[in-house]
Amino acid sequence: MDWQGQKVVEQLMQILLVISGVVAVVVGYATESFRTMMLIYAGGVVLATLVTVPNWPFYNRHPLEWLDPSEAEKHPKPQVVAKKRFSKK
Repeated sequence: MDWQGQKVVEQLMQILLVISGVVAVVVGYATESFRTMMLIYAGGVVLATLVTVPNWPFYNRHPLEWLDPSEAEKHPKPQVVAKKRFSKK
């Protein structure tokens, strides 16, 4: 999944959970049933999970360009330089 796909997934998850929560509260209040409210919200969580967890093809519209391995060998990794510590006297 690419970065843009992760952004879309995050937005979809938030939208679906908020909508299912609002619908669950309204229906639960109208029917005066806590059980109905929880079932509707649980259905929204399951729906959000089915939409966001699998790596669907429309989440991969902007693939990342990785560095070719042969090109990576031409440019060695930078070395960590040890910093000098100054002692207090």
